[in-house]
Amino acid sequence: MQKTSMLTKEEAIKNRKWYLVDASGLVLGKLAVKAANLIRGKNKANFTPNQDCGDHLIIINSDQVVLTGNKKDNEFWYHHSQYMGGIKKTSGRDMINKNSDKLVFNAVKGMLPDNRLSRRLITKVHVFKNDKHNMEAQKPTLLNWS
Repeated sequence: MQKTSMLTKEEAIKNRKWYLVDASGLVLGKLAVKAANLIRGKNKANFTPNQDCGDHLIIINSDQVVLTGNKKDNEFWYHHSQYMGGIKKTSGRDMINKNSDKLVFNAVKGMLPDNRLSRRLITKVHVFKNDKHNMEAQKPTLLNWS
């Protein structure tokens, strides 16, 4: 009979890697699901749900991500300024043009479970609007998700 081994925090930190994903031409939801699984560590054989065993992820070209269907015009993102009547509404087209990095980041964040561990996991996602990023020192491995 096999014994189940649990991953320790030290082993998880030692086995972390950096990955780079080019988001140009990728569908937003599919990108977010794959990114969430990668930063949780679900692609690893020693995945432990209560440990931070995932890898770091750099997403570039977030302004070229694709929204399927009519989401560019018919779907809206809301935020509030905490003042009376301060609700703001932004369409998908405006989000891609102005805040595409925030759009991708929030999509990945939405694919994670709502707990304390996910607040630690989301810090391992780095999103950039174009192909220039400041993470070259980490020597990320390029992933092809197209």
